[in-house]
Amino acid sequence: MPSTQIHHHHPNLHPPNYKKPSPFDVVLRPLRGWIDNFPVKNVRFAHLVCQVIPCCCPFERDINLFGRTIHIPALCKFNPLYDEFVGLRFRALSYLADECGVDVTKYIC
Repeated sequence: MPSTQIHHHHPNLHPPNYKKPSPFDVVLRPLRGWIDNFPVKNVRFAHLVCQVIPCCCPFERDINLFGRTIHIPALCKFNPLYDEFVGLRFRALSYLADECGVDVTKYIC
């Protein structure tokens, strides 16, 4: 009888991560979809998004304390809506640059 298990001989093969969504993920799914599908079609709104959502994590920094440097890592990835906000900011930048002809260099780190 043939085995139903598939054996791969490649040493670096990693199976996909099939994890069950947490209740937190289920609750945030509608909000994530709303942010992902929010249209950026207004110049004032696009400027506001680019001003409010930072281009890099404002919490990451190095602190010198008693002659030692302590690195505080970027904490933005702990925000459960981080990817959606970054996408919204990118859509706002694209709208301003591509459709409105605005110079967006002041919004880029």
